[in-house]
Amino acid sequence: MLSKVKRAVTRALARSPIKATVWRLCVRYPFLADQYYAFTGGFRREHRAVLLGKLKHVADMQDSTGKGGEYTLRRNIHRLEKGIISRPRRPVFARDYIGETVRVYTTLAAEKDAAIQPLLNWAHDVLSEYFELVSEDPAIEPHRQRFASSQNGFCSGTKLMPYQREQTPLRVDLEGLSELAWRRRSVRWFVDKPVPRDVIDRAVEVAKLSPSACNRQPFEFRVYDDPELSKKVGAVPMGTRGFAQNFPCVIVIVGDLRAYFSERDRHVIYVDAGLAAMALQFALEVQGVSTCCINWPDVEANERAMDSLIGLKPNQRPVMCMAVGYADPEGSVPYSQKKGLDEIRSYNRTG
Repeated sequence: MLSKVKRAVTRALARSPIKATVWRLCVRYPFLADQYYAFTGGFRREHRAVLLGKLKHVADMQDSTGKGGEYTLRRNIHRLEKGIISRPRRPVFARDYIGETVRVYTTLAAEKDAAIQPLLNWAHDVLSEYFELVSEDPAIEPHRQRFASSQNGFCSGTKLMPYQREQTPLRVDLEGLSELAWRRRSVRWFVDKPVPRDVIDRAVEVAKLSPSACNRQPFEFRVYDDPELSKKVGAVPMGTRGFAQNFPCVIVIVGDLRAYFSERDRHVIYVDAGLAAMALQFALEVQGVSTCCINWPDVEANERAMDSLIGLKPNQRPVMCMAVGYADPEGSVPYSQKKGLDEIRSYNRTG
């Protein structure tokens, strides 16, 4: 009964001329904004997902079977790398998290899970370099010994640690990149031709090189290339009515809030996945495959439909969908006039 009352009040507010007054009060008094959204529920799904993600993260860290902790290990090894490349490098660093890092590493290594072996190889090499470089310190020595005793002749082969990047000229120049950016348009009409999976996989290999906060990579690409399933998935987001039926393939980019221990990082899934999505589109475009990014507005009915269709967990959220296929040469694309340089760029602006 209470939920019905809330919905009725929310609908009345949306139509009422007093809504602007209510919003102004909420802006002026932030605690009223909290009450407003607690009542209307506009952020309810995000709140739940963030909290559940935190719970999953804590559970991962406490899992004695070694199944959890991969996100923490990724984050901490990346932090160690940043300490190693610092100029000047401090003689002692990472006191506050080296114990956690070694504990998670040794727990995961003991499980001998082939799926995370690449992660363990990287962690091993960075930890080895760290303990070579860091000065003796009472807070660090127990962890140095624990790491050393866990190796048992471990060798990852090629050393996976900070390096000086290649500086020879690239095969693509600014003119070529600009041409690629102009060529990539949001295509909505495709020919009836499947996209080979190796083409998609090569593009994902490029996309996964995109920057990610502390290298956590809190997203995955769910590819739907079954003709019937791609149509169903493509019809769930808003804005695809009338053309979703011709999608040969749909990719749902899913973010996982399990990667974070704090609400402060709740938006990182969108930033990191967005960076990877742009690289994915460019990598597909240079292979002759067109794409269309499909916005994912936070609408409860759509969220429920996607959850049910592709089996999302409550701590996972769709970031965006992407139609993928070979463009119909007879189809057109919107002109989509872009803002001028002076509209979107400023230097040293302070107000």
